[in-house]
Amino acid sequence: MQALSPSAIPCYAVRDRETAGRIAGFLEQCGDVRVLLDEGEMQPGEDLAEKAREARAADLVLILFSHHSLPRPWLRREWEDALVREPAEEGTRIGFARIDDCVPPRVLAPQFNLSGLAPKGLRELKRWIRQRAAAYNPPGATHYAGDLADLDTLGIALADRPGCETAASRALAFEFVGAYREDFDEVFRLESEDRSLAALAGDWGAQLGLKLEGELEENVDRLREFCSARRFLLLLDGAVTPAARQLIFRGRCSTLIVEDDAGEPVSDPLRQVQRALRDPAPDADWAELCGLARLGRRLCGEQGRIAECYELMEQWHAAAEARGDRGAMEESAREMVWILEGWGRTEEAQRLEYRRATEFAQQMMLPLWPNRSDRSAPRTAPTR
Repeated sequence: MQALSPSAIPCYAVRDRETAGRIAGFLEQCGDVRVLLDEGEMQPGEDLAEKAREARAADLVLILFSHHSLPRPWLRREWEDALVREPAEEGTRIGFARIDDCVPPRVLAPQFNLSGLAPKGLRELKRWIRQRAAAYNPPGATHYAGDLADLDTLGIALADRPGCETAASRALAFEFVGAYREDFDEVFRLESEDRSLAALAGDWGAQLGLKLEGELEENVDRLREFCSARRFLLLLDGAVTPAARQLIFRGRCSTLIVEDDAGEPVSDPLRQVQRALRDPAPDADWAELCGLARLGRRLCGEQGRIAECYELMEQWHAAAEARGDRGAMEESAREMVWILEGWGRTEEAQRLEYRRATEFAQQMMLPLWPNRSDRSAPRTAPTR
C-alpha cells in the first residue's frame, strides 16, 4: 500500500483562483502532493500573514504572491513571524511564488517565478515539493550532440505530466534521464528486442523487486496496478513489439520509446538462456542447450519468475521432442506439471502428467499399468 501523499495549502487571492487551480492541478498530477485549494483562498480584506498561519495545518504551505494578494505597503514586522520564524520553529516547509509581475520581499525563500505559468518555474516548484530523484544511471558514457530543444519537448511530454513519447536515439534518452531524474520516483529500462511478454514482465518485476509467481495475465495486471500509481519512467529500448506495447501503462507512469540500433551486448545470464532456447539452431550443442535450460529454471525459481520458467520449459520440451531426447522431455514436462499445479490448473496438469508418464514408460520399455482394467483410471499428479 502506498503512503498517503503530503498535503499542501496554497494561499492566494480569490481573484487568482483560476491560476491557483491550474498550479494545483499540475502539482497533483506529477508532484506527489494533495493540494487543498479551497482552504487557502483569501477573500477581500483577509490578512495574508494570518492565512499563512492557518495553512500550517498542512504539511506544506505555498504563498502565491500577486498584485491581488500582496499587501502594499507590507512592513517586515507584519510578515516575518508568520512566514519565517514560526514555520522554522515548527518545522513546516513553506515556499513562495509570484504569479505576475509583483515584487514580494526578496528575503523570502525559496521563491519561484510562476508568472505566465512557465514550465521551468512549475518544474522547479514541483521538484522542491518532491525532494527526491530517480537513482538510475544510464550505462556507459553517453553524450547527446543534437538539438537541446528535443529535451524540452520530452520534458513537457513526460516529466510535466504522464505520457508516452519517442526518442530518436539512445543518447537523447539517456540525456533526458540525466536532466529530468528529479521528476521521477525511478527509471527502469527494458530492452524489447523480440522478447516475449513473459520475459519483459519478469525483467521489470525483478527490477522492481517484485516476485511474479502467478500466470502471465495476473503478473501484467499486478505490474499495471503497481506502476500506474507511481511516477516511474520506463525506457522501452528497441522496437515496440505487440508484447512490449502491453507494458505501456497509463496512470502516473511515463514511457519513453527508444528507436535506436542494438545497444551493448546482453550480459544477463537469464537473457542469454532465453535467447538460446527461443529459436535454437539445428547444429547447436544439445548438451549445452540442456544445461542452459536448467540454468534458466534455477534463475527463474530464485527470482520468482514462474511464468518465464514455464515458457522456458515449453521451449525446452519442444526442442527435446524434435531431437528425440525423452529424458529432457520428461524433465521439462515434470517441471511444467508442478507449475500448473501451483497455479491451480489441475486438469491441465493431470493431462500433461499422463503424457509425461506415458513417454517415460515408453522410454523405459515398461508397461504403464499392470493390467488393462487399470487404463481408465486417471493418474494422480506428483507433488513437490
